[in-house]
Amino acid sequence: MNNATAAQTTIVKRVPISALPLTPSTHSLIHALTPDPLTPTPAAWRDTRAEKPSLQRRARLLAPQAHFSYVAPCPLSFPYRVEYPDDEDGEAQVRAVEQWMVEREALREAPVAARASTSAGRGGSETGAGEGPRLSKYVAEKRDEERVLIGLTETGLQDCVPHLDVGDAFELLGAPSLSVSPGQDAAPNGLAVDSTTGRVEPSEAAVAAREELIDVLSGHAMLMNGAGEDAKTQWAPWSLRYSGHQFGTFAGQLGDGRAISLLSTPHPSEPGLSYELQLKGAGRTPFSRMADGLAVLRSSIREFLCSEAMHALGIPTTRSLALIHLPKLPVERERVESACILTRVAPSFIRIGSFEALNPPAQIFFLGGGQQAAHLEALRVLGEWVARRVLSLPDVKWREAAGEDGLGDAWGTKLVLEVARRNARMVAGWQVYGFMHGVINTDNVSIMGLTIDYGPYAFMDVFNPWHICNHSDSEGRYAYKYQPAVIIHALRSLLDALAPLIGAEDELGGKAVSPDWAENAPKEKVKEWTECGKELVKEEMERVAEEACAIEYGRLMHKRLGLRRTDKDDESKLGRPLLALMDEYKLDFHGTFRRLCSFRPSLASADSDSDAGDADLKAFVDSLLTLTPEPERLDRIKAHSDWLDWLRRYATRIESERDLWTGSGGDVDAAREKEMRAANPRFVLRQWVLEEVIQKVETDVESGKRILGKVLHMSCNPYEPWGAEDLDEDEDELDAEVMEERRYCSMGERKLLGFQCSCSS
Repeated sequence: MNNATAAQTTIVKRVPISALPLTPSTHSLIHALTPDPLTPTPAAWRDTRAEKPSLQRRARLLAPQAHFSYVAPCPLSFPYRVEYPDDEDGEAQVRAVEQWMVEREALREAPVAARASTSAGRGGSETGAGEGPRLSKYVAEKRDEERVLIGLTETGLQDCVPHLDVGDAFELLGAPSLSVSPGQDAAPNGLAVDSTTGRVEPSEAAVAAREELIDVLSGHAMLMNGAGEDAKTQWAPWSLRYSGHQFGTFAGQLGDGRAISLLSTPHPSEPGLSYELQLKGAGRTPFSRMADGLAVLRSSIREFLCSEAMHALGIPTTRSLALIHLPKLPVERERVESACILTRVAPSFIRIGSFEALNPPAQIFFLGGGQQAAHLEALRVLGEWVARRVLSLPDVKWREAAGEDGLGDAWGTKLVLEVARRNARMVAGWQVYGFMHGVINTDNVSIMGLTIDYGPYAFMDVFNPWHICNHSDSEGRYAYKYQPAVIIHALRSLLDALAPLIGAEDELGGKAVSPDWAENAPKEKVKEWTECGKELVKEEMERVAEEACAIEYGRLMHKRLGLRRTDKDDESKLGRPLLALMDEYKLDFHGTFRRLCSFRPSLASADSDSDAGDADLKAFVDSLLTLTPEPERLDRIKAHSDWLDWLRRYATRIESERDLWTGSGGDVDAAREKEMRAANPRFVLRQWVLEEVIQKVETDVESGKRILGKVLHMSCNPYEPWGAEDLDEDEDELDAEVMEERRYCSMGERKLLGFQCSCSS
């Protein structure tokens, strides 16, 4: 094979969303786990929707063995506005409600978009969607809300579903720009212009793919397959059941109250990896309790941007794909807002709360909710599938491959420890990059260690280890400082749920439990297994989590400081003292790290004690002190002294590893600065930026979506020198776009520093 052939990349064939290949039944959640017994198959669910659709919209407790419920997207204001004569009896009114809902269910089959011969990549062999069976598309008779695509992520598309044909969607969004004005015509984003008419002319296939994408991802159309006798070949959307601890108190069944997964599709070039496409804000489900199942534009924009920003920072996260505004659908929060549906993507959305639902700490009942009794067989089914298909635990012999005795290797302890490692690495990334989640309830902690459910989150502005980003968190439970400890608390809840299974595996000599393993076990035996499981794993789990967090924190902090060697006293001599300086002098967290990229150790060396050298070092300290929003409160003499002391230690530490930079082409300082700039973002998704973008989109969606697109692009490329960072020329010499980039990279107004959000979304 010659070099040209070896360098070729694989062609990925793109298909409309209705033609995406589906994850094999052996690997798909809806075929491996247990559905709501009231709608046990997609075919049965389809029939129920045509006769009694309220079943999927009514808040109720699922059967104890159920892991999920089939649910169709149906974004409608709630309470539903159903009109019927007052003089009708109760039974007639019930029939009227059901008929009203039938008319708004996606039950009428509609044509799917034709496959187009589009592809991504160049050269090489073709892979991807193939020509297998595809899902059918359905729409409602009386539901046709206006739907406007306002965001689409190139990074999420390419990383997760590169085989999805989005047609002319990016062209429709227009060229990203911060300097666009309200009412300004959208600039084409790559479409050819007809020389005769002057109009932008996309192909029919591109328009069809884009329209189908918007219809499906807005909840207007639904994809499913209820044909055939074999349920393993059927497919329908679903919502997960889970429970959880909220602010430390067990809350019973929670579940996907406004999230509906549409499908799961294999990645075309990564065998064994599939991605779920999930709508957030797509209407009521059995888990909605008293809520409407909708999401507002404000919160949807926040999650859309932050998911991709976190990925760009290297922090594990769910991903964003699309954002569709429903401007005519009102949503009542603190004020009346408009609805929006976010499409997010992940290999799995299973949470720690998914396990708590099946072996809860308490069985409770209250109006609109409660908690079912434990179902230990359902716990085994979920755990075994997660361990094997979601986490892909290595070195485990599974039951069907175990030989004649049918007993596979124990997996319970390994599952807990793997979840501990993943979440520990995730929260280390949060701490290093100043991210605060705001609501780390156990139903918001991913089994895969992904940042999930972006609500009242924030990135650190002025460094304050006690900062609380969620104004509903009155006790500071989820303050920045406490996040690692809260993750360990969540891991204890996972262990509590799995403890009886782990204890039973230990009793079997390290073998996996079999189906119906606890069916006839007395309560005393289950209690014995539970105590054994906790005793076996708790100490090791906490040690693994703490060690994984410390190692990842140290690795990332060394990258931010431009250090290649790890010394045991780096944290005590450099890391903690640096954060203490930021805290004491109220300095911008990310701005300080970015400024340190340009620090030269020669400024603080013993040879620089001349007046000129001393002046240069003091000037650098002055540049750091400009990063406070309260310069009038600085004790400049003490600040200079403290910073000079730290910078001299930092310079000595940098010089001590100069030999590790021998391949840097001679200019070690330049190489280190380049490496540090690739670890310290110039652009940060600050609260003031989010508030401004939201306001721009709410005011004028056409110009707003282009501003949103540019902020998304900056979020996905946070290390670039946005706003001509290295140019000191007069701002009057910069064009409007560059000046806006520079403004968006600033701290913003003092009044929005440390701004707190609510959970209302």
